[in-house]
Amino acid sequence: MRDVAALPYRRNVGIALFSAQGQVLIGRRFRDDGPEIVLPGLEWQMPQGGIDEGEEPAVAVMRELWEETGVTKAEIIGETDWVTYDFPPYDGPPHRLAIFRGQRQKWFALRFLGDESEIDPLAVRNDMPPEFDAWRWERLDRVADLVVPFRREVYREVASSFARFATSQD
Repeated sequence: MRDVAALPYRRNVGIALFSAQGQVLIGRRFRDDGPEIVLPGLEWQMPQGGIDEGEEPAVAVMRELWEETGVTKAEIIGETDWVTYDFPPYDGPPHRLAIFRGQRQKWFALRFLGDESEIDPLAVRNDMPPEFDAWRWERLDRVADLVVPFRREVYREVASSFARFATSQD
């Protein structure tokens, strides 16, 4: 058995995309991705993704936002310090994420400036397969209850850090 605690964390960005009404975009994951599991009734999450070698987090967040949702019209309005979560135990077939203990994330708050018609989580972008089959706007303070348990503490920290953005801009 391998020593999971000795494995590194994967550098990652998380995205809290706020609508003009102060809600965040969440996507419904429709399949597992190695140690990133989906549990029945807990398929929803905010977009997130890995930071490429040599890539700045602020650049990665815009790339990941586009890859996972199609959104290009957004501005960064806040960010967190680095936070971590561990993956649940994984004994499946070899997987690109299985070499990591979990994720070390920097979360960004972004204000959505586009039109909802550009949101398309099912398109393939940069040869990356879709992770979500549906999306919706949700209250930031409710999102931690919709995600898999191993992400909940990070989502609560994000909700606390970004609460000031969860207000209507109308």
